[in-house]
Amino acid sequence: MTIEFDKEGYLRNLEDWDETVASSIADMEGLTLTQEHWEIIHLIREFYEQYQLSPAMRPLVKAVSLKLGKDKGKSIYLMKLFPGSPAKLIAKISGLPKPDNCI
Repeated sequence: MTIEFDKEGYLRNLEDWDETVASSIADMEGLTLTQEHWEIIHLIREFYEQYQLSPAMRPLVKAVSLKLGKDKGKSIYLMKLFPGSPAKLIAKISGLPKPDNCI
């Protein structure tokens, strides 16, 4: 099976995603996924299933806070796990489209 990505590295077909693909994307981004990463990845995939969109940073922080608690629902926590632009990086590793208002 050939997995296709767009020019920014996001999956073209959401159905191609699995945890092995996520680990490969993370490797390409210089990340080794831990349990903390996985809980965010699974949470954002649930968010996408419910709302049919990848959350930008503010709704991402709110969703994490509601599901995993205030300690993890902070942008600083997400930036430690997913450096740079957490919303974009989490969406990419999670096999989801780039959040709409992320450049």
